[in-house]
Amino acid sequence: MSDWDNVTVIGKSKGPSTRTTVARSTGAINAARRSGAVVSVDKKYGSGGNKTNSPEGQRLAKIDRENEVAPPAKVDVSVGRAIQKGRQEKGLTQKDLAAKVNEKPNVINDYEAGRAVPNQQLLGKIERAIGVKLRGKDIGSPLFAKKS
Repeated sequence: MSDWDNVTVIGKSKGPSTRTTVARSTGAINAARRSGAVVSVDKKYGSGGNKTNSPEGQRLAKIDRENEVAPPAKVDVSVGRAIQKGRQEKGLTQKDLAAKVNEKPNVINDYEAGRAVPNQQLLGKIERAIGVKLRGKDIGSPLFAKKS
């Protein structure tokens, strides 16, 4: 059995408003204090346009800069020269070498220029394609020792 006379209202509060208001002037803050309201005063850093000369904000920015993550290591220039030398000895262009190792030509260009982040799997493919060591101690030496 349902009662058709009852009405349920959703979304209206029945008590006093709990909404917080922001007082922008010192007079409004003092009036709120006199009336007994809960008052919290927070200093905003960086507000007020270009007049940000607070030393605390500068100190916080300096701390943020100290915590930055270091950029990843790039391929050594000697590895790039070894790739270029080995590729030219085989008579390959960057495009040909890229096709052999299933990569884009600009990836090979980045490795030769020392701009790439080293990928051990790709370095292994390039080593086998040009027959030159690119990892370890003797970078640039032949990958396979010739048998006499």
